[in-house]
Amino acid sequence: MSAAADGFRMPAEWAPHERTWMAWPGPNPTFDDPEGLDESRLAWANVARAVRRFEPVTVVCGPAQSAYATELLGPDIEVVERDLDDAWMRDIGPTFLTDGKGRLAAVDWTFNGWGAQEWARWDHDSKIGAYVADLAGARTYASHLVNEGGGIHVDGEGTVLLTETVQLGPERNPGLTREEVEAEIHAQLGTTKAIWLPRGLTADYPGHGFGTLGHVDIVAAFAAPGVVLVHSQRDPSHPDFEVSKEIIATLKGRTDARGRTLRIVEVPAPTVLKDDEGWVDYSYINHYLCNGGVVLCAFGDPNDELAAGIFRGLFPDRTVTLVDARTIFAGGGGIHCITQQQPKV
Repeated sequence: MSAAADGFRMPAEWAPHERTWMAWPGPNPTFDDPEGLDESRLAWANVARAVRRFEPVTVVCGPAQSAYATELLGPDIEVVERDLDDAWMRDIGPTFLTDGKGRLAAVDWTFNGWGAQEWARWDHDSKIGAYVADLAGARTYASHLVNEGGGIHVDGEGTVLLTETVQLGPERNPGLTREEVEAEIHAQLGTTKAIWLPRGLTADYPGHGFGTLGHVDIVAAFAAPGVVLVHSQRDPSHPDFEVSKEIIATLKGRTDARGRTLRIVEVPAPTVLKDDEGWVDYSYINHYLCNGGVVLCAFGDPNDELAAGIFRGLFPDRTVTLVDARTIFAGGGGIHCITQQQPKV
């Protein structure tokens, strides 16, 4: 039986949470120098403390790292030890589900290091989904589909956003058709309609540092049923100018699982275009919704407050908290990528 057949579905991120799960940076190819590792740990801790203002947080850290993690995180954030390869809980953790009757379940996707990329390690991370699900007391559904939490975004009413270069890419699911991928997604998430975006942002692909090959949660995200936030690069010199135009055009006129025509809310990209490594994919779309709050990526950029205003308008009952995410993006992700919600049942 699948999760959906047993009555489970993935709630929208804005539904009430029991807690947030995170993972702690440790020495690995992503954080390959002591100074960079220290900066990353501070950045992760800043996000964890911002989320903790609104709901409980549990952080999984590597063996013998819990004392230092607790020192940076503070005493009101729970820390548990488990072997880790990396620190992107959105992707290595489980996707939680509920059935509306007080039961919690989780999908344990197959994880292969974002398409078996040469810099990635996943011997330990491939087991974290099942481990976290067990700690949460969730019934676990193991999926054969190679997928990550950052590769999906749902509205809680039957619609899921996906990108063709992730679930359909040969690096993850060679030989599977679009129909087969959709069938497995729907069977595990309880969704009924998939909206496919053609790709992700430029810096999310090989040749630009660490990346996921096109995760959706940096380009588009539901803000409410029928409402989609979309990354909008306004500078024609950046390669994402054409990418974001294509993604917006793909979404315009589309309908969700309940027949509503999507309302597109374009969120301007930060004004900075490059860092020392080349083009950046800085994006406000990679935010995290928690109980009563929005934890929003900041970049020390003039558009930070512009984005915060957009989010305040969309979520008037939530407190918008800006947290500097430049160090997190240097590692290949953002605030959404390092958090994973456990919904309240």
